[in-house]
Amino acid sequence: MTTPAVPAPRPSFRLDNRYLAPILVTLVLVIGQVSFGFLESWSRTFLAIATAILVEVVLGRLLFGKWPHLASSYISGISIGMLIRSPEFWPYALCAAISITSKYVLRVDGRHLWNPSNFGIVAMLVLASHVVAGLSVQWGNNLLPMAVVWLFGSVIIHRLGRFHITLTYVLSFLAFSLLRAAVTGHPWPAEVAPITGPMYQLYIFFMITDPKTTVRDKRAQCLVAFLVAAVEAGLRLLEFVHAPYYALFAVGPAANLVEILRDRRARASGTKAA
Repeated sequence: MTTPAVPAPRPSFRLDNRYLAPILVTLVLVIGQVSFGFLESWSRTFLAIATAILVEVVLGRLLFGKWPHLASSYISGISIGMLIRSPEFWPYALCAAISITSKYVLRVDGRHLWNPSNFGIVAMLVLASHVVAGLSVQWGNNLLPMAVVWLFGSVIIHRLGRFHITLTYVLSFLAFSLLRAAVTGHPWPAEVAPITGPMYQLYIFFMITDPKTTVRDKRAQCLVAFLVAAVEAGLRLLEFVHAPYYALFAVGPAANLVEILRDRRARASGTKAA
């Protein structure tokens, strides 16, 4: 007598990790807009998202012959829609186009060096400063929105294995804020205040943790996060308004290039040894 086959258990639902970051960035958008109405306009944000997705699709097909996953371009587009300010529409489209194009053009050994939205925003702040500014809204005394973002953001980034980068940067920022307060004579809460803003939530959860533009080693990732905070602190003391963007723009690609050069030497050594 044969034993009836036991049906295999159905796999439980598991959300693809690639969708976690888009969910989080959408949460930041909704909470920030509902709480403070910080968007210049919904239409400008949608324009940035649509442009980023369109450029990603076109370049992905033209240069690699495949349909790219759109999570990255969605994050870049929505971040640009939130982080820049302009009375015009074209800067949102141009910034999104520059951001995504940088992924395909500025490459070394198959890796792009800059976080796309960081590159696009810095480019616009430098080249079109007469019509473009950065987001400078804080949550104020209402910590609930930030607490919600931090709760969900920490869970998601931890699941993606990147929370150590965020934590290192935040702790470094707090330490350097004490130093800045001592040097400038400003109250310490004033030096800490920027990190309570929605801009920094995008910065610490997306820009500095971008898997495609961070070094691979975990300790090196923490070191780079510390160096970004250190350079930002120096730029803040020099009264650079957009210090966090410039700090990541300088430190991130430099760290990537160091790793790329080390990989080249390792490959060369392996070839010679063989």
